[in-house]
Amino acid sequence: MDQRELDERIRDYYEERFDESVRLTTRSAQGPLEHQRIQELIAEHLAEGRVIDVGGGAGVHARSLLDRGHRVTLVDPVRGHVRSAAERGVDARVGDARSLPFAADSFDAALLLGPLYHLADRAERLQALGEAARVVRSGGWVFVAGLSRFVGFGQLALGVTDLHLDDEHGALLEHGTPSSRGRFPAGHFHTAESLAEEAVSAGLDVLEVHGVEGPGGLLLEGMPVEEAALTQAALQLARAGSTVPGIRELSPHLLAVCRVR
Repeated sequence: MDQRELDERIRDYYEERFDESVRLTTRSAQGPLEHQRIQELIAEHLAEGRVIDVGGGAGVHARSLLDRGHRVTLVDPVRGHVRSAAERGVDARVGDARSLPFAADSFDAALLLGPLYHLADRAERLQALGEAARVVRSGGWVFVAGLSRFVGFGQLALGVTDLHLDDEHGALLEHGTPSSRGRFPAGHFHTAESLAEEAVSAGLDVLEVHGVEGPGGLLLEGMPVEEAALTQAALQLARAGSTVPGIRELSPHLLAVCRVR
């Protein structure tokens, strides 16, 4: 799909079809698990500082970082997200991950928790990563999320009833190309290795790639937030298998922890 068409689908999806403001809080038990794990991983490396949340959605992560004493600026292409973030007290503005309106070395850390999996072309993903590296000071942190290719493939393959895998299955598994059947406007699915490779190609040093929610993440997608016992069990699994190759890919989201050279 042409990226301009995908950009329009993204804006339509989040403005008209999906309420991002509740995804990490009350929509299902998966959201709070994802939120807690990402906040934990950020806190392991960043005690305080100036943070840019690129593609930060409705500001849930930004609000948590503000509450921990960070200074946070959020940039997102969806106007409804920017309004929701501002209502949470976040400094938020409309913008694009591929062209950030900030000077070099303006921040101590950057979050890219959504942009890469909405960009279909590798060159544009590298552009977004390069922009994050540019606005973060030398030695600063960049936290980059991707959608797990193997979870995406599993979801697609589970719908096959005639034991026949078509070209879309092969394209997803080999290249990370999303299926045309999906409602979610994904641009790309990563493996842990491909996520790390793109970050390195953009000039970042990759410390580690984590599976965020662990193997229980998909199960919790259909559970209410009140399922505290299941959430705690999934959290323990996520922590235990966070960087274990093969296990981390069972998480819906991957997170690369990177430093600016």
